[in-house]
Amino acid sequence: MSSTPISPRAGFRPLRLFVQPALAGLFLLASATVALAQLKTNLTYERILNSANEPGNWMTYGGNYGAQRYSLLTEITPANVSKLKVQWIYQQAETVRWEVTPIVVDGVMYISERPTIVTALDAKTGRKIWTYNRPAMPADVPICCGTNNRGIAVLGDNVYLNTFDAHLVCIDANTGLERWDKVVIDYHLGYSMTGAPLAVKDKIIVGVAGGEFGIRGFVDAYDAKTGELAWRFYTIPGKGEPGNETWGPGDSWKSGGASTWVTGTFDPAANTIYWGTGNPGPDYNGDDRPGDNLYACAVVAIDADTGKLKWHFQFTPHDVHDWDSCQVPVLFDATVNGRPRKMISFTNRNGFYYAIDRTNGQFVAGGSYAKQTWAKGLDDNGRPIVLPGTEPTPEGVVVYPGLGGNSNWAAPAFNPLTGLVYVNTRTESGQTYVKTPWKYEVGQHFENGGGRNILGEEGVGMLKAMDAATGKTVWDFVLKNYSGANVMTTVTGLVFSGAERDFYAVDAKNGKPLWSFQGGGAIGGGSVTYLADGRQIVAVPMGAAIIAFGL
Repeated sequence: MSSTPISPRAGFRPLRLFVQPALAGLFLLASATVALAQLKTNLTYERILNSANEPGNWMTYGGNYGAQRYSLLTEITPANVSKLKVQWIYQQAETVRWEVTPIVVDGVMYISERPTIVTALDAKTGRKIWTYNRPAMPADVPICCGTNNRGIAVLGDNVYLNTFDAHLVCIDANTGLERWDKVVIDYHLGYSMTGAPLAVKDKIIVGVAGGEFGIRGFVDAYDAKTGELAWRFYTIPGKGEPGNETWGPGDSWKSGGASTWVTGTFDPAANTIYWGTGNPGPDYNGDDRPGDNLYACAVVAIDADTGKLKWHFQFTPHDVHDWDSCQVPVLFDATVNGRPRKMISFTNRNGFYYAIDRTNGQFVAGGSYAKQTWAKGLDDNGRPIVLPGTEPTPEGVVVYPGLGGNSNWAAPAFNPLTGLVYVNTRTESGQTYVKTPWKYEVGQHFENGGGRNILGEEGVGMLKAMDAATGKTVWDFVLKNYSGANVMTTVTGLVFSGAERDFYAVDAKNGKPLWSFQGGGAIGGGSVTYLADGRQIVAVPMGAAIIAFGL
């Protein structure tokens, strides 16, 4: 696979402001002066690296580089969480549910809003400080699953935004003015971008969506100052590269999907980035792509400096059920059979939980965590033992889980004190899978089938707590419906998440419900917690608003 620096078509789009030309210069000067007087953001790599020393901030998409979504703040506890009250509400311009996880740095909350808006808020009051509003997205961008944007990254005095039309934009964190705009890839080829970037050292790491359009997935690293491409790792190896043979003798690898649409994680000690990959294409018909289809439906370990592959672990070889493995890889340390190990927790969409050694990709433990009917189990290497008769057919075949999986993109949380990983899951939810013939056309849907719901069946949602080292379920908090919300946990023993328009907290040890708030909007993003004037705040995207709570 290629890790050679590539020079994609790059462009610079100046910030467009809706003011009279004669006043534009004065307006820009005044806006910048006011913003600079208020903000002095400077989030260094060293600060992110040592985020545990600053629990009053939420510096990355996952809360820390290991994506544990674990807070060391202590004011809010199981004993007083029931006293949480609304402190402020910020309403976005769009009325649709958003999926953002806010970033909070030194009293400022940075968020992305649909379609391509970045806003800085006073984290204490919710008051808007500045807004960057990018020009409207082109009308011909291919859309599969909504024009979501799950957040931004902050490094130094810059904010970084992935756009749906596959650009990476750098914005001055103190003024909201655009610094540069780089084309990541031509969206006409079927690409889009929906995940939050990840700031690592002096680079911004990004992934791409578009697995339903016959793309060839990749992970990119860009110079944080200039926006120049440092390296690109293709998640499908090219001709002559190890793994290309798993796509058969033809050219199916060129349109094989394996997108990277959710944010990965980073282990500074190993200098390794871990990223989940999506389904192979076409989704439901694997006739023209015989073999395992590497590195689709896998987690890949990439050298942060060079972009070279260190190892991979494939969860669903030759996937024909659209079971993306773009879940967030959660990093944790544990003692297994008396031996300390550095691990990855991965609650996969395919119905199996995996604990993997993150130093070498070795399977440590795992098994089914919800109803699945496609595999007998996992062998000693973690490879699924696939049952016959479970591939899609022209007539249709019933398989569990459905194409949404037993979990999806919503991020889990890990609590080092309990040793448990907390994740929103669903069970008793299958589909009738059908495959159809279809020809690949550039930039067009390339799924070749789909899934039909089973009449009268309603899946069961639950927040599940599992031993991270083994996958054994410790408790379930049953919900009426599946939740697409991220999870957050705290050192005081709380777990926060959302479902059925409720934001709630349960006891991290046993799942006992402790508090809830009916906000009237679905929760599809990530709650965060931080300090404002020395007081702990918990904030969550709910419906089209962000609601902040405090004691």
